[in-house]
Amino acid sequence: MDPSSTLSLAVTLAVIAAAVTHAAWNAIAHGIKDQTLAFALIGVGGIAVGIPLVILAAMPHADCWPYLLGSVAIHVFYNLLLMQCYRLGEFSQVYPLARGTSPLVVTILAAIFIHEHLALPQIAGVLVVSAGLATLVLAGRRPGRAAFAAAVGTGLTIAAYTTVDGVGVRLSGSPVGYIGWLMVLESLCVPMFAAFRRRDVLLKQPKRILLAGLAAGALSVLAYGLVLWAQTRGALAPIAALRETSVIFGAIIGTLIFREPFGRTRITATVLVAAGIVLLNLS
Repeated sequence: MDPSSTLSLAVTLAVIAAAVTHAAWNAIAHGIKDQTLAFALIGVGGIAVGIPLVILAAMPHADCWPYLLGSVAIHVFYNLLLMQCYRLGEFSQVYPLARGTSPLVVTILAAIFIHEHLALPQIAGVLVVSAGLATLVLAGRRPGRAAFAAAVGTGLTIAAYTTVDGVGVRLSGSPVGYIGWLMVLESLCVPMFAAFRRRDVLLKQPKRILLAGLAAGALSVLAYGLVLWAQTRGALAPIAALRETSVIFGAIIGTLIFREPFGRTRITATVLVAAGIVLLNLS
């Protein structure tokens, strides 16, 4: 595989589908007011989908397990930082900042650790997509220093697990098995906490909320599964940049479902991201 070559149409479509799916499950989570409950249900949904994958797919090769377990640990820090982001800043501020940071760092990590060197148009595409996502921060108030630091820290963890999983899934010999084990192991923490500390809340929830949370968990597995499959077929940095277009799809969903204004800034960001996608697919 030549990482400097143009991304195939199949990889591009798979990652864009992952971005749409990622935006969808985040919108569902956003619609559940109790975030601990939301992420507990998402975790249960992820486990429910991950277990059949673990049973049916071939066992990942031993070489990938240090990366898989490392990714699980990084995901724990990611979730802690993400919760801190939402505590300190507004969603519209910290989320695009975190997601916009990630592709740039993945580009650097992929070049250093796995020697993936992109063609100039693809480097430009990563930069333009990141700039478009960062532009969304300007749509609201500027985040405070603590929120800014938490968002950048979140972006660094996203970049870390993206790079680690990119190596791990290629060594696994069983991308579906890798996805299944990753989702089962990383999804355990919040449901276990909720089962011990918030069991009464869980039992009192209407079926609509329970089903919505479980559906979001299933969608989260599909979203990241598509990304991991794509990482076995293409270079990590452009895939990471394409994946973060979920922020744009999230803004569109926010406008259509939650009646949030789109505005000139989001239009500008969307144009930049679209231009970046074109650059990523130039050889």
